[in-house]
Amino acid sequence: MARLFGTDGVRGLANGPVLTAELALNLSTAAAHILGTGAHGRLTAVVGRDTRASGEFLEAAVTAGLAGAGVDVVRVGVLPTPALAWLVADRETDLGVMLSASHNPMPDNGIKFLARGGVKLPDDVEDLIEEELHVDWTLPVGAAVGRVSDDPRAVDDYIAHLIGSLEPNSLAGLNIVLDTANGAASRTAVAAFEGQGARVTPIHHTPDGLNINLDCGSTHLESLQAAVVAAGADLGLAFDGDADRCLAVDHVGALVDGDQILAILALSLQEQGRLHLDTVVATVMSNLGFIQAMRAHGIAVDTTKVGDRYVLETMNANNFTLGGEQSGHVILSEYATTGDGVLTGLHLAARVAATGQTLRQLAAVMEHVPQVTLNVAGVDKARVNLDPDLNAAVKQATRDLAGRGRILLRPSGTEPVVRVMVEAPTEAEARGVAEHLAGVLKARLSLA
Repeated sequence: MARLFGTDGVRGLANGPVLTAELALNLSTAAAHILGTGAHGRLTAVVGRDTRASGEFLEAAVTAGLAGAGVDVVRVGVLPTPALAWLVADRETDLGVMLSASHNPMPDNGIKFLARGGVKLPDDVEDLIEEELHVDWTLPVGAAVGRVSDDPRAVDDYIAHLIGSLEPNSLAGLNIVLDTANGAASRTAVAAFEGQGARVTPIHHTPDGLNINLDCGSTHLESLQAAVVAAGADLGLAFDGDADRCLAVDHVGALVDGDQILAILALSLQEQGRLHLDTVVATVMSNLGFIQAMRAHGIAVDTTKVGDRYVLETMNANNFTLGGEQSGHVILSEYATTGDGVLTGLHLAARVAATGQTLRQLAAVMEHVPQVTLNVAGVDKARVNLDPDLNAAVKQATRDLAGRGRILLRPSGTEPVVRVMVEAPTEAEARGVAEHLAGVLKARLSLA
């Protein structure tokens, strides 16, 4: 049986075959028992969600599961995932539960657990929770049941934390368009940027429970690109549904991706003497051009598996201060324990203001090696590394590239697809190799 937890919690169609209210309740009950007692005797938990309609009933189920297991629950309502992580640490609670499917379409949702300190649970603890899902626990009664309350200060305190991560008025004079994806950033982003002196034009800023990520946000940049050009803005920033990632658009509407953002911030921290060991952490999906640019500036790149949890593990093990993913998950460990899109956007914009350069000029620090990524659905993800014919095709394609590029086949941890990534000297060559390997993948591992 496939593992219930992916690289970012449990995710799927809300109220579908897997992600039901019953599962949410049982997962929460199991988590409470696995984590045991809290720092002050009984466990305390913070529960938040993004703007999806399904988050309402899942929040109720999670709250019931935790409180029924004797956990005191504080609900914070709609907030970004990084805000919840910050609150877990700031409020010194034992557990956080975030209900979000991040950049996925509205019908999906997810359940993500955070441990004490606001960090994601390690794989082995998630496995223990999964193993205990159907245990017939003895539940507390009377005064031992958990109590449920709300935290009315959560949003304002988190916004103050974001603003306080920069010197006052660090964005004064900048004109910025913000696409909040009709998601959780709609509660925090505008106030944070205006609090730092920016002139803000928000778009996709009116969530109704059904329009999260709908043709907007970090997966659909077209409207942001048009809005930046129309407004004559200095830059635009796009977040995803739970605001843990950020992508940018320069003043002419060109994309500035996560690798470029990471490169800009790495040079900024290096200049300030705050880039620990002159090292940045990235994943195997980062563009080869990013690695080459960092090497040219004397910055080492420590590479991990895909997933900001693995980036964070490497950062914590070595006290590194910066890491992230091409998708726009960027971790600034001085201020956050997870990817934080709004925090990233603030510091990126502050670099523009401090240098007097345009975002386009700053992003030119790296030159992309042509990269093509294809998502192949309807195949057996578990057999990607086991099929001899597929492995032979990958080895032959690697030999054909002869050190001029890279090939990566990776089962997605958040979607039912296998990603085929190819880098080559030209986009045409990269696409040709990727399409060939995708064809072999479909032929060998099709579930049809």
